[in-house]
Amino acid sequence: MLDKNAIAAASKTLHDHWRAGTKFAGLDEKLRPRDRIEGYAIQAGIEQYSSDSLFGWKIAATSEAGQKHINVDGPMAGRILAETVISDGGTASMTGNEMRVAEPEFAFRMRVDLPARTTPYTVQQVLDAVDTLHPAIEIPDSRFADFVSAGAAQIIADNACAHLFVLGPPAVADWRSLDLVEERPVITMRGQQFTGHGKNVLGDPRIALTWLANELRQLGVTLKAGRVVTTGTCHPPLPIQSGDFCAVDFGALGKVSVGFS
Repeated sequence: MLDKNAIAAASKTLHDHWRAGTKFAGLDEKLRPRDRIEGYAIQAGIEQYSSDSLFGWKIAATSEAGQKHINVDGPMAGRILAETVISDGGTASMTGNEMRVAEPEFAFRMRVDLPARTTPYTVQQVLDAVDTLHPAIEIPDSRFADFVSAGAAQIIADNACAHLFVLGPPAVADWRSLDLVEERPVITMRGQQFTGHGKNVLGDPRIALTWLANELRQLGVTLKAGRVVTTGTCHPPLPIQSGDFCAVDFGALGKVSVGFS
């Protein structure tokens, strides 16, 4: 395991590049995580640079398209820092963003804590701990110049490509009675429409949420009440450019939008 000094140095390097909007080739060999556990240890250090409490969690690579986008074979968790959250209908800066994609997502806000424990949480146990469901848009990015070749451990250390996040209002419809697998959000951008599909999110956004709860459980981390979990893109990542406006209509579940400058 990397020692605490190496973990702290790796966290600082990644955070500094994020704040500066710069890219680099990769962590030095002596700072590079060798597995997921070391990657998560480095990621945890990034949270310490935030002056606000953690806003929530993201899941990267819950769809086949998302996995291909960053060249990994399965999902990974990342932290949503409070300072990365943009108001619904607001404007996201494109400065320093090389990934340049928008991802429509189902997000859940937790009602009660799900503490770390030895036994896995079931889908129903996790859903019982949820307060509200929200439409959301994630705008990911990586600190690595070549994120396709960085590998899963470094991508996890890089906060699972977390960058900016837009949370829509809570759904007023009875989302618990809906089959989220078959929800098909409509994304409008540059006069074109694209249709997402709930099944693209690890087969079911509720399964993705449960995966996140159990990933944190195994790391000894509590999924706390009030935290938002965004579950991964329901449409292949959509290329964006400055001047675009992305609006997503989740039907009965509500709408969310963001512009880019």
